[in-house]
Amino acid sequence: MGMISMLHGSLMAVAAQTGPSGQQNPILAMAPFFLMFIIFYFLLIRPQKRRQVEHQKMLDGLKKGDKVVTSGGILGTVLGVKDKTVVLKVGEGETKIEFLKSAVNSINNTEVESNK
Repeated sequence: MGMISMLHGSLMAVAAQTGPSGQQNPILAMAPFFLMFIIFYFLLIRPQKRRQVEHQKMLDGLKKGDKVVTSGGILGTVLGVKDKTVVLKVGEGETKIEFLKSAVNSINNTEVESNK
């Protein structure tokens, strides 16, 4: 409720500062938009950038033997890491699939229980 009260107060202050001819100061008229941008920055943009940086660090730290989950839900073990791709061993056999590094969603080095 604090942010809403502050926004309402600033809007009321802008409305109260009209000149003798009834026109507002253009800078004060833009104040609510600047305030809304600041709120969106801290609530949406900044956390998303932080998640992107953390994901990139995770991708840069991939190494042979890591158990990973791709964005498509495929579980695999890293066999090789290249600049932009990673080779995963999937399934019980010797099946190898090459993925873009960006397709790796998370590293999951704990054992995943199978339904056997």
